[in-house]
Amino acid sequence: MSSVGIQPVETGLTHSAIFLTLTVSETGVDATRALCADLGSLVKAVGFRSAEAGLSCILGIGAELWGRLGLSPVPAGLHPFQAISGVHEAPATPGDLLLHIRASRLDYCFELASQIMRRLGPGVTVADETQGFKYFDNRDLLGFVDGTENPQGAALTEAVLIGDEDPEFTGGSYVIVQKYLHDMTTWEAMPVEAQERVIGRQKLSDIEYPDAEKAPYAHNVLTNISDADGNQLEILRDNMPFGSIGRGESGTYFIGYAREPGRIETMLRNMFVGNPPGNYDRILDVSRAVTGCLFFVPSADLLERIGAAEPTPAQAGSLGLGSLKGEN
Repeated sequence: MSSVGIQPVETGLTHSAIFLTLTVSETGVDATRALCADLGSLVKAVGFRSAEAGLSCILGIGAELWGRLGLSPVPAGLHPFQAISGVHEAPATPGDLLLHIRASRLDYCFELASQIMRRLGPGVTVADETQGFKYFDNRDLLGFVDGTENPQGAALTEAVLIGDEDPEFTGGSYVIVQKYLHDMTTWEAMPVEAQERVIGRQKLSDIEYPDAEKAPYAHNVLTNISDADGNQLEILRDNMPFGSIGRGESGTYFIGYAREPGRIETMLRNMFVGNPPGNYDRILDVSRAVTGCLFFVPSADLLERIGAAEPTPAQAGSLGLGSLKGEN
């Protein structure tokens, strides 16, 4: 293929988002395949009312559903999310599909989510729904700016999009999601200086502490990783705050995109187990992970071809993606 249509992974943070994690029964597989074929048209149909709304949707597919869709080969990094047991726990929870819906207005997100769920029908169940919102100047509910270290420009593309290392899936990505609930009472009882040591940057100005002054357990120390040659391994974080006054809960929805999931998994192990073990991320003392899923995000071109393939039961597990992509 001379070019690959990209699902809008690199779209900037919006004012509103809906994150839907879905499970798919056997009766929902055909409807899921049909959605893959038609998702782009559905987004356009809902979003045509206002270009300024910037409506977009990213669809991710979990490892187990990939097989039930009758697709092979498997993307190199696609596997179920692995729970992490350390000083704190990072659970693995059910999830076959991820829908990351973004817009400047929540009504557009809600309308698209409603239309998608009507298309999918009763064979698909919502495992988790979270509505995110922009909080002041891109801060989380802990009061710190989130996503400060996100790559930009060519570095962003390099960080999140699969290249020639897995040529069947060029232009795709991987995404890991976790829902964190905050203990705001404990957090707000901490002095600002103690909060800053946990994060590794100043709260008001968002200025990062000099390396020599950072605590070894600081969040931005444990999530800063490099390859064997010393090159920083970056990811894109599209995290958003969420909350419910009635349920008395609030937190951060973590969503990280990368060209291979290992870099996010390393960051999470550093946070939950510690680097070295025991030197864990102190943010976890006040922020508890309650979900955890990993998905592959096909390119837009491949997503349409997955939807158009319609494998029969006899073909399940043997449908080559070379044919899906129109390659000879």
